[in-house]
Amino acid sequence: MRIATTIFLTDQTITPVRLARELEQRGFAGLYLPEHTHIPVERTSPYPAGGDLPPEYGRTLDPFIALGQAAAVTERLGLGTGITLVAQHDPIDLAKQVATLDHLSGGRLTLGIGYGWNREEAEDHGVTWTTRRERTRDRMALMRALWAAEPTAYEGETASVRASFAHPKPAGGAPRTLIGGAAGPKLFAHIAEYADGWLPIGGRGLTETLPVLREAWEKAGRDPEALQVVPYAVRPSAGKLAHFADLGITEAVVQLPPSGEAEVLRTLDEYAQYV
Repeated sequence: MRIATTIFLTDQTITPVRLARELEQRGFAGLYLPEHTHIPVERTSPYPAGGDLPPEYGRTLDPFIALGQAAAVTERLGLGTGITLVAQHDPIDLAKQVATLDHLSGGRLTLGIGYGWNREEAEDHGVTWTTRRERTRDRMALMRALWAAEPTAYEGETASVRASFAHPKPAGGAPRTLIGGAAGPKLFAHIAEYADGWLPIGGRGLTETLPVLREAWEKAGRDPEALQVVPYAVRPSAGKLAHFADLGITEAVVQLPPSGEAEVLRTLDEYAQYV
C-alpha cells in the first residue's frame, strides 16, 4: 500500500521544503495539504470533530504555493490537496493554478476537493451555503473545459467561460480528482459523475459504504476497476492498513502533527514501519 501524508502546514510548523525532502528520502508516497483562507472570529459553524477549533486552522499556508515548493525539491513525491474548497475560488484562476502545478511537477498532482464545513468562511467568499455543492460541480466542469486539448466553451448556472487558449495543460489532460466528504447518496452521485474517487476522512465504516459507492459508480457507467478510494487523515496501525488492503484500497493518507521539525520527524520515524 502506498502511504502518503497530510499535515496542517502553518507559519509555525516544519517548512514545506524540509518536509518534502524528508518524505521523499523516507519513501513516503505523497504530501496532501488542506485549505482555509481564513477563519472568521465570529463563527456559529461547529468544528466537525467537536470541541474547540484547533489554532492551526486559522494559520494554514496556501496549499498551492506550499506544494509548489515541495515539487521544486523532489522528483517522485506525489502532491495533493486535501481539500481544495472549489466553491470559494474563481474557477478560471484555479484552473490555471492547478494546471501550472501539475505541469511543472510532471503530473504529480492529485486534486482533492470538497464542500467545506465553515459557513462563515464560505459566505465571505460570496458563496450561498446551500448552493456550494452545485457551485463546486459547475466550477469543476468549467476547469475541465479550460484543460481540454482544444478551446472549449462552458456555460453553467454559476460560471461560464468562452472558448479560450489556456496553457499550460495538466500533464495528463486533467489531474486525478478525489472528492472528500461523508458517505451519502448525493456525494456518491457526484463522485460517479465527475471525479476519480473518494477521500473518506479517517476511513471508518468503509466495509458498509464502499459497496454503496461502487453501485453508484457502476450505475453511472464507470469502469469498476477505475474507482479510487483513498482514506484520508488516518491514524495508522498495522491492523487498520491491513483492513484497507482487504477492501482493495491501495493508498492511504496518514495524519502528521501540525508541529515543528523535531516532532514531525519523530512521527515520520514512527510511521516508517508502514512504508
